[in-house]
Amino acid sequence: MSNGTRHALGVVAGLLLPPLAAAGLWYGIGELSLQLAQTLRLSWIALGVLVATGILLALLIGSRLSPVASLLGGLAFVAVGALPFVELTTGARLLPSDLLPNPMRSGFQTLSYSGLHLVLGVALLVASVFPSRWRGRHRPEYPAQVGYEGAWEPAQSPAQSPYLPPQPPHQGPEDATRPMYRE
Repeated sequence: MSNGTRHALGVVAGLLLPPLAAAGLWYGIGELSLQLAQTLRLSWIALGVLVATGILLALLIGSRLSPVASLLGGLAFVAVGALPFVELTTGARLLPSDLLPNPMRSGFQTLSYSGLHLVLGVALLVASVFPSRWRGRHRPEYPAQVGYEGAWEPAQSPAQSPYLPPQPPHQGPEDATRPMYRE
């Protein structure tokens, strides 16, 4: 996949997945807390929604998709997470909690006033900072005769210890920020 395609898919994912994750968090937390307060029972639907939301957030944070997705999601969560603190300092009512149905309103207020929106936003922003996520996959250059046996063999360094396994050669700027060699 080319870098342009990867970043375009990242923009689409960054515009679609964070609102779905936010709605899942608001509904799951709100419904779970309301059911526990009213009937002292777990809401399995709310738990399922929270698990699905966790999977969405994991896809945003750790996938090989473009970091634009986690960048856009992080900016949205940070903006929503900063609103309660702006409300506290200015006294102006900024949170749109009256627009949501009851379970989502409860979850939205719980996440907003506890600062968890801000924590999720910062986590998404930090996930998009790493340079190795911005680079595309390195495509190795093979010789013209790929079918010929022995046409491509990695070079061995003469200074290697006979007791250590052979180390792969440094392949350029893609491996500069990686902590260890990956195939």
